[in-house]
Amino acid sequence: MTMNEQSWRTVPEMFFAQADRLGERPLVWSRQPHGWTALTWAEAARQVRALAASLAARGLRPGDRVMLLAENRPEWAVADLAIMAAGGVSVPAYTAYTEADLVHILTHSEARFAIVSRPPFSGRLLAASVRVEPPPVIIAMDGVTLRQASGAPVLAWADMLAEGEDPGFARERDARLAAAKRTDIACLIYTSGTGGMPKGVMLSHGALLANCEGTLALLRDLPIGDEVFLSFLPLSHSYEHTAGLIFPIAIGAQIYYAEGVEQLAANMAEVRPTVMIAVPRLYEVMRRKILHAAPEGGWRARLLELTVRLGRRRASGQRLGLAKPVDLALDLVVRRAIRARFGGRLKAMVSGGAPLDPELGLFLAALGLPVLQGYGQTETAPVVSCNPPRRPRMDTVGVALGNIEVRIAEDGELWVKGESTMRGYWKDGEATSRAMPDGHWVQTGDIATIDADGYIRITDRKKDIIVTSGGDTLSPQRIEGRLTLQPEIAQAFVFGDRHPHLVALIVPADDGTEDPREAVDRAVARVNGSLAGIERIRRFALCPQPFTIENGMLTPTLKIRRHVIRATYGETLAGLYDADAPVSPTKPPIKGGGADGAVAS
Repeated sequence: MTMNEQSWRTVPEMFFAQADRLGERPLVWSRQPHGWTALTWAEAARQVRALAASLAARGLRPGDRVMLLAENRPEWAVADLAIMAAGGVSVPAYTAYTEADLVHILTHSEARFAIVSRPPFSGRLLAASVRVEPPPVIIAMDGVTLRQASGAPVLAWADMLAEGEDPGFARERDARLAAAKRTDIACLIYTSGTGGMPKGVMLSHGALLANCEGTLALLRDLPIGDEVFLSFLPLSHSYEHTAGLIFPIAIGAQIYYAEGVEQLAANMAEVRPTVMIAVPRLYEVMRRKILHAAPEGGWRARLLELTVRLGRRRASGQRLGLAKPVDLALDLVVRRAIRARFGGRLKAMVSGGAPLDPELGLFLAALGLPVLQGYGQTETAPVVSCNPPRRPRMDTVGVALGNIEVRIAEDGELWVKGESTMRGYWKDGEATSRAMPDGHWVQTGDIATIDADGYIRITDRKKDIIVTSGGDTLSPQRIEGRLTLQPEIAQAFVFGDRHPHLVALIVPADDGTEDPREAVDRAVARVNGSLAGIERIRRFALCPQPFTIENGMLTPTLKIRRHVIRATYGETLAGLYDADAPVSPTKPPIKGGGADGAVAS
C-alpha cells in the first residue's frame, strides 16, 4: 500500500478509511488469560466513533486537551484516536510519572478530561486531580470505584462507549471530523528538556501523517505487505506513538501489544513479527540471550564466532572468497535457528530513541537479524532519518526522509525542516524561539556530519541531556540538584548516556561525624524515593576530591565541566556498570586540569 500526502487531512480520517477497507481483519491484539484476542478494524472504528461522540457530548471542545495514562493496550489506541476524532488534543502520559509529575502535566496542559486504565495509575491520577483546579473529568477503563474526586466525576469507559452509540450524538462528532484541518494540533507530547521541567511538544495531524509518508517511502525496498508489529515501548513515547501506532495504521498492519520486557522473547516467538520498533536496550538484551545460549569454549560458541566473523565481513561489504560456501552453510545451521527464536519473519528491526553502538548492529546483522538505525526527536514527530534496508551503514543514522530537509549549521549543529516538525512548545514561546528561531528550522542540539551520499552521523551532543539505552531522555542537572540538596552531599555528577540506568559520582560533605559512605547511601535513598524509576541512581562512587576550578572540573562560573569529569573518572564510571568491579575511583583529579589536559578557562 502507498500513501498520497494529499489523501488525508487528519489521522482519524485516515484511520476510518482504512477501517472501511479492512473491516473484519484484526487490527490490535492483546494477551488475555485464554490467549491472544484481536480487536478488528471495524470494531475499533465503532468504539472510536462512540467514544468521540460521548466526549463531544460531555463538553470536550475542539482543541481541548485530554490526558491519556495507560499501559499499552487496545483501549489506548481507541482513546488516542477518539480524542482526535472529537477535535481534541491527545496528551499521552508515562505510567512511570509520579503524582507530582501528573499534577504538573494536568495543570500545564489544562486538560479537561483524563483517561486512565487501572491501579496503581488510577490511584496516582485521582490523587493528582485533587490538587488541580479545575479538576479534570476522569474516565476509567477498569478497576476504579465510581466516586467523586475533588468534585469531578469518575466515569466508566464502558458507559462512555454505550452513551456514544446514541445516534443523536453523532452529528456533532461528524461535524468536527469534517471541519478538521491537517494543520490542527493532534497531540501534545511532553519531553523532559534540559531544565528539568517537561515541555509540551505540539504536533499537528500533518506532522504525524508526513512522518508516516516519508518513512514508508524510505522503507519501500522491504517491501511493505501484510505486516505484523510487536509493540512494547510505551505509547506515550513519541517514537512508539508514531512508528508503532500511526504508521501501522497507515499501512494496514496488525499490532500485538507485548506483555512486558520479561515476556518479550516469548511473545516474539508466538507473534512472529515482521517489523520491530525498538531502542538499543532491546538489541543489547537480544545479544546477551544469543551469547548465553552458546557457552564459552564449547562447539556452539566456536560456530557462533565463525558465523559472526563471516557475517560481519559480508555486512561490511567485503568479499568472502573461498569462505562463501561456509557462510551459506551457516545460514542454514546457525542463522536460521537464531532468527527462529525471534519469530523467523523479521524484515526490519528499526532502532531509535538512543544511539546504537555500531558493533552491536554489526553483530546482529551478521546473524541475519536486520537492524536499521534511525534518528529523530519528539520535536520532529519524531523520525528524521533511517538507514535504507538495502544500503545500511551501521555507523550512521541513515539518510533523511524524502519530505524532510536537513542541514549543518556553522557550529556543526543538525537542523531539520519539514511538515513533520513541531508547531512549537505549548505555552512556552521563549523555548520555541530558542528551538526554532525562524519558525521553520528545528535546531536539534545534536552535532552531526552529512556525507556525500546523504548519510548522517551524530558525533556529539550540544546540550547536556542524557539519553539512556532505553530511549528515555533525562535532565542530569535536575537530579544533581536533588542530590546536592541533601546535607550529606556537597557535589554530584550524574551519568548514564547510552546506558540502561543512571549512576553517579558524589563528593560527600565532610562534617567528620560518621562514615561518609553510609551517610551518602541514606541520602541517595531519600532522593531516589522522590524520583521516577528511570531517574533513580542505581550505584554511586565517592570522589576523593571535590570538583574545583583548579582541577578543571568547574568553570569559572562554577558549572560542572562534564567532559573533564568523564575523562578523569572514565574507569570508575565504567566500573559502576560492572557488578564485580570496585566502585572507588582509582585515580584522583589532576590538579590544574583534567585527564585530557583540559584546564579552566
